[in-house]
Amino acid sequence: MQTKLQHIALAIGILAGSTLAQAHDQVTIKDPWVRGTVAQQKATGAFMQISSDKEVRLIEAKAPAAIAGVVEIHEMAMDKDVMKMRQIKGLDIVPGKAAELKPGGYHVMLMDLKQQLKAGDTVPLTLTFEDSKTKARFSQEVKAPVNALGAGTTPMSGAGAMPAAGKSEHKH
Repeated sequence: MQTKLQHIALAIGILAGSTLAQAHDQVTIKDPWVRGTVAQQKATGAFMQISSDKEVRLIEAKAPAAIAGVVEIHEMAMDKDVMKMRQIKGLDIVPGKAAELKPGGYHVMLMDLKQQLKAGDTVPLTLTFEDSKTKARFSQEVKAPVNALGAGTTPMSGAGAMPAAGKSEHKH
């Protein structure tokens, strides 16, 4: 026979699990991918579409230390004729409107890469969100396939890609 304390603990556990499941279910991540790299390249980007049925904020991204030493949420924007990239503290996800993380815009920056990322590889990412109203935090795991480099492009060039050397500023 269970005691009243055991019943309460069980109820709290079920409620906590239910709340976590509801928070987790409110975010949808579509089409994640990571740009492939060449040997000795130390940075690349991860891209995806994020939507939510509630107001949330992407506040952190992580990758295993064996893949990247530093992972940050970044924004790229044109300032006059110069493409500037900078770390941002978070990215608001508005209900009913997908936030598109794409080359030349918002993205997850993987830096201090520990190995070359090749087509066919998968990069596990952990994205942490904060509910805008309750401030509750929750994480979602993403497995992002690595895309091959396209013909005639390099990892940091090509249509819609990150800026070429000499045309960007990366400030923190």
